[in-house]
Amino acid sequence: MAVVASAPGKVLMTGGYLILERPNAGLVLSTNARFFAIVKPLYDEIKPDSWAWAWTDVKLTSPQLSRESLYKLALKNLALQCCSSRQSRNPFVEQAVQYAVATAFATLDKNKKEFLHKLLLQGLDITILGSNEFYSYRNQIEARGLPLTPEALATLPPFTSITFNTGESNGENCRPEVAKTGLGSSAAMTTAVVGALLHYLGVVNLSSSKDQHQEMKDATDLDVVHMIAQTAHCIAQGKVGSGFDVSSAVYGSHRYVRFSPEVISSAQVAAKGLPLQEVIIDILKGKWDHERTKFSLPPLMTLLLGEPGTGGSSTISMVGAVKKWQKSDPQKSLETWRKLSEANSSLEVQLNMLSKLAEEHWDAYKCTIENCSRLKSDKWLEQASEPKQDAVVKALLGARDAMLGIRYHMRLMGEAAGVPIEPESQTQLLDATMNMEGILLAGVPGAGGFDAVFAVTLGDSGSSVTKMWSSQNVLALLVREDPCGVSLESGDPRISGVTAAVSSVHIE
Repeated sequence: MAVVASAPGKVLMTGGYLILERPNAGLVLSTNARFFAIVKPLYDEIKPDSWAWAWTDVKLTSPQLSRESLYKLALKNLALQCCSSRQSRNPFVEQAVQYAVATAFATLDKNKKEFLHKLLLQGLDITILGSNEFYSYRNQIEARGLPLTPEALATLPPFTSITFNTGESNGENCRPEVAKTGLGSSAAMTTAVVGALLHYLGVVNLSSSKDQHQEMKDATDLDVVHMIAQTAHCIAQGKVGSGFDVSSAVYGSHRYVRFSPEVISSAQVAAKGLPLQEVIIDILKGKWDHERTKFSLPPLMTLLLGEPGTGGSSTISMVGAVKKWQKSDPQKSLETWRKLSEANSSLEVQLNMLSKLAEEHWDAYKCTIENCSRLKSDKWLEQASEPKQDAVVKALLGARDAMLGIRYHMRLMGEAAGVPIEPESQTQLLDATMNMEGILLAGVPGAGGFDAVFAVTLGDSGSSVTKMWSSQNVLALLVREDPCGVSLESGDPRISGVTAAVSSVHIE
C-alpha cells in the first residue's frame, strides 16, 4: 500500500537575517509549490530466508533528475550504505530515511515492532517529485521562443525533467548544478520524505489537506514530523540554520521564531557515534522553544513571485558578510536590526488588522479592496466613504509604509555589509511595482539578492504586474500562497495532476 505525502515550499516575506537570532520573528508563507514523496514496499512479499537478514533494501528514485540510487539499510544500527555506482547522493533524503526509521524503532511499542520489522523487510521504495515551481525553466522557455509569461510556464508538463547548469563559473560565485527559484526545495523534500515514512511506518497519522482546518486542534503528530525533519535537514546541511523553511513545510504559513540551536546538538554529536535511537529519544524530549503563531495573507490578496533571471546569489556568503559586519560594528548593526525589527512588527500588525477587519466587516472590506485594486496608493484614501472603509485604507497604507521601512533598512544593512541585499536593479523594479495600481507591497524575499522578487496584490490587479515584469525580463512564476503544511495525498501526483500550474492558470 503506497503512502503519498507532500510538503510546501516557502517565501520568507519578512525576517531575513533577523530570523537567525531569537527572539526575532519572521513571517513565512507556504506556497502551492509542493514536494511529493511516495513510499511503498520494494517487494510484494517477504522472502522466506529474510529472518536472518541484518539489512534491508532501499531504492530512491528521482524521475525529474533521471536518478535512481540503491541502498542497504542496516536493521541494527540503521546505517545507510549506498550501493549505486553513480555518486548521485542526496544527503537530505538519506538523513530523512535514517531518522524516520530510527524514530519508528525508538517510539513504537513491542507489538507494533514486529509489524515494523516485517514492513522493513519488504524494503522501501521511495520516489520524490518536486513541482516545477521549485526549478528555473527560463532557459527552456527562451529556447522554445516563448514569451517570459506565466502562461508559457503553464505549458510545461507537470514534474518536467530538470536540466543541469552547464559551464564552470569561477569558484567564488558558483551556481548550483540545478537552477532553483529559492522556495526551499531541500526543506520541502526532507519534510515530505519524513512525513511519508513516519505515516507509512505507523508513527504518525497525517491528515489530508482537505481535513486541515485553520486551527490545528492537535498538532502532536505534526510536532514529531517537525522535530525529525528539522534534525535530518540540519545534519544533511552540516549546520543548524534558523529552521523557518522546515517549519513552514510542516505547519504551513505562520509567524516563526527559531528554536535554540542546542536542541539539535545531541544529534550533531551522534553523527560521531551514539546509537541513533538514543539520539531520537533526546530530540523528541528536547526543549524545542520555537514559536509559531497563526498568520496568513488577508483575504482578496495574492502573493506573486518573480524570477529576474540574473542568476542565483549565494545566501550563505551573504549571511556570512552580515555576521562579519555585526562583529565589526556592533553599535550600528544593533541599531539597524532594532529598526528593521520594528518595521517587521509593524507590517505584521497591519496585516493582522486587515484580516480582523475582513472578518468583522466583510462588505466594507471587500468593497475597499476592490476599489483600491484599480487605483494607485496615493488615491486610496479618497475613495473611503465611511469609517469602516477608512480603517481598511489606513491599515493598507500602514502596511505599505512598514514595507518601505523594511526595504530601507535592508538596503542600509546590505551597503554596510558590502552585499547586494536589495541591488539597484531590484530597487528600480520594486519601486516601479509598488507604484502600480492595486499593489500593496513589493520586496525581495528572505536574504535578498538577485534571485527573486515578490509582490502582494489587491483583488485582480496581478495580471498587470506580470505583464510589466515580463517587459523587464522578469518571469512571473505560478507560485501562490497556500497556507497548508505537510499533508497526505490521495495518490501519485503524476496521475492525479496536482500541480501549481493547474491551480493558477486562471491568470488573464
